[in-house]
Amino acid sequence: MLGLACGNLCFCQYIVLRGVALNSTIRHFFACNCLTPFSACARLPVGAIDRLSEGETIPPLGFLLFVGQLGTLLEQTGWVARVVLLMLLGFSLFSWALIFQKSRMFARMNQQTALFLRIFRSNKILPDPKQMGAGGSPLESLYSAGYREVESQLRGGSPHGRVTSLNAVTVSMQLAAADEVRKAEKYMPWLATTGSVTPFIGLFGTVWGVMDAFTGLGTVGAASLRAVAPGIAEALITTAAGLFTAIPAVIAYNHFLHDIKDLGARMDSFTMEVVTLVEKLYPDQRA
Repeated sequence: MLGLACGNLCFCQYIVLRGVALNSTIRHFFACNCLTPFSACARLPVGAIDRLSEGETIPPLGFLLFVGQLGTLLEQTGWVARVVLLMLLGFSLFSWALIFQKSRMFARMNQQTALFLRIFRSNKILPDPKQMGAGGSPLESLYSAGYREVESQLRGGSPHGRVTSLNAVTVSMQLAAADEVRKAEKYMPWLATTGSVTPFIGLFGTVWGVMDAFTGLGTVGAASLRAVAPGIAEALITTAAGLFTAIPAVIAYNHFLHDIKDLGARMDSFTMEVVTLVEKLYPDQRA
């Protein structure tokens, strides 16, 4: 029996090394020899692959077994559950693409904003926005809007070259800030919708699976595990898929919402900083 176990272990080692998934033939091989994949393949010798001794767990084996069981569950599901899973897959793929896109956007935005503020605060006057050289920061559009308003008042609004209204400068920058916030909030409702709707889509698949299980139980006429197993598997897999889709979307939504609020606060602070600098440079203004 030990020789049989050793032979099965070497066979399983070969499968793991070759990257071959555990299919029905291999599972049948283990069943015929009264062995399970876990009992025959769960251990591998430390340091030498061809020596049978107590060793460490094979990390890829659990993944291969999980994939094999998942494929079996998918084969047992009906068309309703497959439609539900397809919908959840679409939600998940778009949500993850949006998560990666916004993560890169906020990372680049923070880097460019730090560079823009460093350049702006190194000047004692109002520098030309075209010469700032930080083209990825939302503060650049705010400063450009305020700078254009100051220039328009200095050139055309006052015969003495004065800033006649600090309120106009503030409003111009606030409008630009609102546009930047709207850009940052783009597709955020999709994450919120994914986090709130997909659990219920998975729940629909769960309810349908339970109904199918009871239908199979009534057809067979006897309470057996074989009759209710497909429906239970269908119910569980749709529930798991719904949670797998919703949880990352909710986490990302809360994280990005915090980043957007922080962006709004930084733009408000920068607006006050620019208006204060304009007031210092042009003290004879009239509000």
